[in-house]
Formats: sequence, structure tokens, C-alpha cells
Amino acid sequence: MARLKAGVLISGRGSNLLTLLEACAATDFPVEIALVVSNRPEAGGLSHAQRFGVPAAVIPHRDFPDRESFDRAVSAALEAAGVELVCLAGFMRIFSSWFPARWANRILNIHPSLLPAFKGLHVQQQAIDAGARVSGATVHLVTDDLDGGPIVAQAAVPVHPDDTADTLAARILKAEHALYPLALRWFGERRVRLVPQPGKPDRVVIDGIAPSGAILWRP
Repeated sequence: MARLKAGVLISGRGSNLLTLLEACAATDFPVEIALVVSNRPEAGGLSHAQRFGVPAAVIPHRDFPDRESFDRAVSAALEAAGVELVCLAGFMRIFSSWFPARWANRILNIHPSLLPAFKGLHVQQQAIDAGARVSGATVHLVTDDLDGGPIVAQAAVPVHPDDTADTLAARILKAEHALYPLALRWFGERRVRLVPQPGKPDRVVIDGIAPSGAILWRP
């Protein structure tokens, strides 16, 4: 079976990009990264793509008059590279409705909380302020609903009584680095499918993996 071609969108240092590049470098990994796209020319993650010999494109969002025109330019670059699945890895842009419609059920994101709890920004502080005992990371499909698409996999991370937003974020990031390549592997193995639920959002089922197998625990 041909390896699935993924494109990764970044805006910053690219720590999750690096873990995906490392995973895809293995000869038995069923995904290859065909293109890395950054909306910021100074993004540190571009150096990771260069080191692994992966093509990269810089498409500054400020060069476009609106979100949709930028999204269309990004999509054109991904399509030209033969990308089949888009992975967001610290991509700090909100899409127009056009992009998730164009790439429906083919966009993955990793979010540093146990969705549907704590959406948006500053989620580690949100968890601390709420008195949460457990937080974590979620890989989900991207839809028009911000941080609201079907959940693929999650990693649970305890919130310590003396945690700050920074200390909690550092532990969650380690969980992200384990979770994202795992979820990407399942897509490459064509295990992931959506099951309709009347009156509710679709549910993700991973063939051959029990629901508990899509949960990681990170101390």
C-alpha cells in the first residue's frame, strides 16, 4: 500500500512537526510528509523540514486581503504536492469556512486539553483556574466549529496542585509528542472512519483499536 501523503501547517517552533518528521522517517511508518507550509517566514519549524529534506513553502498570510484567499493559496500548494491529509502543528490561524469544507475529514489538529473542555487559547491556565484534576491533549478532525471536530485520540495528564500554566504546558507537550504520531499512523493504516450519529456529531472509530486504546496516560 502506498504511503499516505501528509502536509503539515506550522507558525512557530514546530516541536510537533519534529515528532511527525521523526516518525515518518521510519521505513515502516505508513505516512510521508510531502510538504511543510508556514504562514510566517521566521518560523523555527522550517529548519526541521530542511534537516529532513522535506519541501517547505512560506505563504505569509499578510500578503492576502482576507482569510479565504490565503486559505486557497495554502490549499493550492498542498494539492500541488499531492497531499491527502493536512496536519496542523501549532498553526496559529483560524480558517475561513472554505478550507475545512475543501478538506473535509482530512484535517487533523492537536489541542492541549481534553476536548470538549477548555477550547481556544490559554487552555492550561483555564484548566488550573477551573480546578481540573486532569488535563491533556486531543487529536481531532477540524471542522467549522473551533476545536469542536470529532475526537480521534486523547492523552490524559494530571494537573498538580502547584502547577503553573508553564509547567502544565510542558507536561502536556510531552503527551502531544506521543499522541500525534500514533494518530497519524492510524490514518496511514486506513484504520480511521467516521460513524454518523443521528442528531449528533459524527463519531470516530479506529478499526482494530478498542476505544481505550485511543487514550494515553502521561504522568
